[in-house]
Amino acid sequence: MCTGACSKFISIFLYILAFVSIVCNIMLFFPDFETQYTVAESKGEGERITPEVKYMGGLIGGGIMVLIPAIHIHLTSADKCCANRCGMFLSIGFAAVGVLGGVYSLSVAALGLANGPVCKWQNEDQPVADSGSYLNNKDVWKWCILPENVVEFNLGLFSTLLVAAAVELILCLIQMINGLFGCICGTCSGKEVRPERRVQYVAKLVCIISGKCFTQRHTHRQGERVPPGPISFLCMKPDHHFSLPLT
Repeated sequence: MCTGACSKFISIFLYILAFVSIVCNIMLFFPDFETQYTVAESKGEGERITPEVKYMGGLIGGGIMVLIPAIHIHLTSADKCCANRCGMFLSIGFAAVGVLGGVYSLSVAALGLANGPVCKWQNEDQPVADSGSYLNNKDVWKWCILPENVVEFNLGLFSTLLVAAAVELILCLIQMINGLFGCICGTCSGKEVRPERRVQYVAKLVCIISGKCFTQRHTHRQGERVPPGPISFLCMKPDHHFSLPLT
């Protein structure tokens, strides 16, 4: 697979994962699909939303910090745009930003799973994790009176954020390697190299390895098309004359 095609493949998945991260983070602001808890906290009536949700790991980290690099990475696969060595070099930096965003989203999601949601239980609003390791004890989940089913709600969304961030992190790391290869070797998105050009490249390589510079022997008039057949190259010394077949 060419580096340009690989960039396009990576960017498509990054688009999807960034969208999923943004949606999950926004949904976490509305536990039980209700707006009353967010409104109550905004009025200063106490903590109603899980603190890790307000860190906006999915919105900023897994969302914006991945979406912007994904756009540039996608452009490196488009002809007459960034599909060149410079574009691939810049994609390494953009992918590094995506890695930072993935790490941030991953850390916030893991912290949200570890601490658990804020809910009303035993007549107090506090994190359910205060009762101990709630992940291994489903009986504790029933202690949350309001919002209803908030443990399952947060568990599902934070787990989705965790997986999405991990995949984003891996894809951005792959793009950093792919961008390095694209910077060195090109993107393969331009026109195919003509056969006579391939022969010239091989001849150059042979002469460079042998330590001899070369010049091409032009046996045709200016403006004429080179006829098919062997193309002759002449090194600095006559005894290094050789012919390469046109493939």
